[in-house]
Amino acid sequence: MIAAGLGACLAIIVTMAVTGWVVPAALPALVAPIGASSVLVFAIPASPLASPRAVIGGNTLSALLGIMVGLLITNPFLAAGVAVGLAIVAMAATGTLHPPGGAAALTAVLLHPQTLDLEAVLAFPFIPVCLNSAVLVGVGLLFHRISGHSYPHKAAPLPPQPATALHIQREDVLSALENAEDVFDIAVGDLERLLVLAEQHAHARQALP
Repeated sequence: MIAAGLGACLAIIVTMAVTGWVVPAALPALVAPIGASSVLVFAIPASPLASPRAVIGGNTLSALLGIMVGLLITNPFLAAGVAVGLAIVAMAATGTLHPPGGAAALTAVLLHPQTLDLEAVLAFPFIPVCLNSAVLVGVGLLFHRISGHSYPHKAAPLPPQPATALHIQREDVLSALENAEDVFDIAVGDLERLLVLAEQHAHARQALP
């Protein structure tokens, strides 16, 4: 985790420096949700929630919805709730689910967009939010490549299955996930590999005298 902390530290510094060159004066060079995004990108990069698509798409889409809601709904309590709720639905529908996206939507509402310059308000989802997210991902790609980790995460090849194995296939895993009542933070390929490894272990255990 020390390496993850150092990577996140570097990413935040670079992200703020790069965005500071182009961000409008009325907007911040760095938004708080990026801190949460950095935890996912550097501490648990194998999570689907940490993928580049999720980080950039989830944060940007959520911030855009937050701005739209903030412009249309004057009541701050209602606007905050609607923005976060819409962000969750939109991210799930677009395959960009990213928890800091909820914070991005809320941050956009808390800017009180109705009181700011419209040009700056409309820029917010893209600069700083999208640019922050893209730079963070770029630093993450470089950091994980140097440190020898895969990012975006790719599941390792499936190990050979014992002759007596059930030979669980991807369609079985997908069916199980569809029938489950909960959402799991794990890629299908990783789950498939874990099931095969568990089956290997059970087979080896049963073979012991």
